[in-house]
Amino acid sequence: MPMSIRFSPEEEARLEALSTRTGRSKSFYVRQAVHTYLDEIEQAYWQDEAVRKWEQAGKPSRPAEELWEELGL
Repeated sequence: MPMSIRFSPEEEARLEALSTRTGRSKSFYVRQAVHTYLDEIEQAYWQDEAVRKWEQAGKPSRPAEELWEELGL
């Protein structure tokens, strides 16, 4: 699927330098970046949705730091 992405001049220069240095296309690195971070982004949204549903159900919640401290982590 073709897409158009606008990069800042700094991002474009970094991508161009990486591409030149490694002999791979800029598209390769853009696809690699999407692949690398898509799972993380999806998980973050899943976590936000899970917390929202938990709180909407009236269940108590607390900051994760409190739980980690209680568990000694």
